[in-house]
Amino acid sequence: MARVSEKEIFLSIQKWSAEKANEWYARQPWLVGANYNPANAINEMEMWQADTFDPKTIDLELSWAQSLGMNTMRVYLHDLLWKQDAEGFRGRIEEFLTIADTRGIKPLFVLFDSCWDPLPTLGAQRAPAPGYHNSGWLQSPGADALQDPTQYPRLQEYVTGVVGAFSQDERILGWDVWNEPDNTNATSYGDKEPANKVDLVAALLPQAFAWARSANPKQPLTSGVWMGDWSSPDTLSATEKIQIAESDVISFHNYGPAEDFAKRVQQLEQYGRPLLCTEYMARGAGSTFQGSLPIGKEHRVAMINWGLVAGKTQTFLPWDSWEKPYTDRDPEIWFHEVFHTYGAPYRPAETELIRELTASANGK
Repeated sequence: MARVSEKEIFLSIQKWSAEKANEWYARQPWLVGANYNPANAINEMEMWQADTFDPKTIDLELSWAQSLGMNTMRVYLHDLLWKQDAEGFRGRIEEFLTIADTRGIKPLFVLFDSCWDPLPTLGAQRAPAPGYHNSGWLQSPGADALQDPTQYPRLQEYVTGVVGAFSQDERILGWDVWNEPDNTNATSYGDKEPANKVDLVAALLPQAFAWARSANPKQPLTSGVWMGDWSSPDTLSATEKIQIAESDVISFHNYGPAEDFAKRVQQLEQYGRPLLCTEYMARGAGSTFQGSLPIGKEHRVAMINWGLVAGKTQTFLPWDSWEKPYTDRDPEIWFHEVFHTYGAPYRPAETELIRELTASANGK
């Protein structure tokens, strides 16, 4: 057997060149999908834990996505799931991949997340708080682990374990290393966040990329920029500079109207790498399928909206529910989500548009 040199090993775990990234992207169809969590799970913990993992519901809901021509889903994992039961968690990921593959869907897995509750716990999850958007979503790592360097080896074991187990798996689109790493959740859990959270995450983020790369995945790594001025490398924040510098493919979030979406795409095209919009579509904020999706198709930007099926996350409620909970009224329009829990589209004109655009883009 041929011996692999240290130089070859070193080169194999470096950031992809723009050429390699673009070659990979050229082999993909136009990627369209949603951020996915089953309607009967309040958060990623309830989705994945053995007692509440629900393959039947997952298959049904992904069949609705498949009917629209969706071919990817962005799916959140959690470090505590690996700590709790690494073998079982790995097995449930395998089962999820089998289901998704039968539906023609390649997931983009999210390893860490700085959004919402910074005090995650294992076991039975709390019920949704009436009237609140995403009242039970959990950060990974939580504030305690983020502030405790003695737990970093555990976080490293989680990343290398998960990515290593599936590093050569053709059913996986890629790895989103950290969702909105510098989000401090000022309007929700701000008083429970570490005062130096942004600095802590900025120091850990490059390590998280390095851990994932050490597993030598054949899938690309990314972490999406989500706020600020992206018009020049000089205008990026310290965290954004790390995200752009470390990402094999560039991902971003945009919840603005069509004109803002187009401007953001133009700003990020300067890096000469594939672009993945991993969050968009917030009707109340002016971000719509009709506005953004055709632009994504024109520029061949991967388009992953927030939310597939309305359920326990309650993300059909607006962000402002944290200031004025929707306990005595319904929202004027759904903020996120595509389908009711029984499978009917919230707005048939939207699902018809998605189906039309995916079919024309991918020759179906």
